[in-house]
Amino acid sequence: MKTSLFIAAGALGVLLCAQAAANEYSALLKARKYADVERLAAARLAQDPANAEALIARSEAILNSGAPARIEEAVKLGQQCVAAHPQASDCHLAHGNALGAKAMSNGIMSALSYAGTIRDEFKRAVELDPQNMEARFSLMQYYLQAPGIVGGGTGKAQALAAQTAAIHPEGGKLMQARLDAADDKLAKAEAAVLAMPTSANEAIADSQRDLLISLANKYRNDKQYADAERVLREAQKRFPDSDAAIYGLARLHQEQGKHREAIAGMEQANAMNPQASAYYRIGLSQQALGEKAKAAAAYEKALSYKTGMSPKMRTDAEDQLKVLKK
Repeated sequence: MKTSLFIAAGALGVLLCAQAAANEYSALLKARKYADVERLAAARLAQDPANAEALIARSEAILNSGAPARIEEAVKLGQQCVAAHPQASDCHLAHGNALGAKAMSNGIMSALSYAGTIRDEFKRAVELDPQNMEARFSLMQYYLQAPGIVGGGTGKAQALAAQTAAIHPEGGKLMQARLDAADDKLAKAEAAVLAMPTSANEAIADSQRDLLISLANKYRNDKQYADAERVLREAQKRFPDSDAAIYGLARLHQEQGKHREAIAGMEQANAMNPQASAYYRIGLSQQALGEKAKAAAAYEKALSYKTGMSPKMRTDAEDQLKVLKK
């Protein structure tokens, strides 16, 4: 089971799917004010321990804040929501998302033991609310990434896309584009997503953005830099409030040795959403330019974050810092 299993594609810095309900927490979640969400939700839960919106929002805030040590807390919040509201689609989705984060954190063997539960929670969310597009995309991602032994498979993903198209044509088209991307039919997937206007449905719009970023990453990995830049520019135009395309362009510039452009892009992304990985990459480019003091400061800033870098990146930042300080 791949570590990307339960994340919507393209996560640079890795954001989990948002519940996106139009409630008092939505604006705070979009603004990444996760501590504020938790405070507000905790106050509501002190008065009403079974409040579904508060349970979901608090679970989501914990997951998006990137605190691995608290994932189990998010799982328990999802469990509470399901227990109190067994007919609520979003409660099952929240529980499935939290278990997905746990799966990524604990490794493949542990994940296999409860992968079926994750799948079943996403399926139940869809059954309870066929119009819950976020649940449908989460289930699609499961089918695409999970091995057949735990109920994954392209055939199931294709069937879900067809079912979705029957009730929500826009969502069905996007699912087919994701299937094409997974099958490395990148040009076909790109043409399909670019032919669609940015959706008014938040879950579909998020998936459109994530697919564009995912396609750009695939192009970059294949050294098709012009294609990657074209897709990222389109993503930036369509989703100006997202830092993902800006970060992606900066990373693309870095890989091509355009370090000044890379630094400027990473700084722009950090102004929108500070990330340890962006500071790390700023350090790499400054080091390549011979700006040792600035590079050391960037690595130190990256390492000051408890989350947001892979173990490999963190180890490299520590090693580079030692070299710079000799």
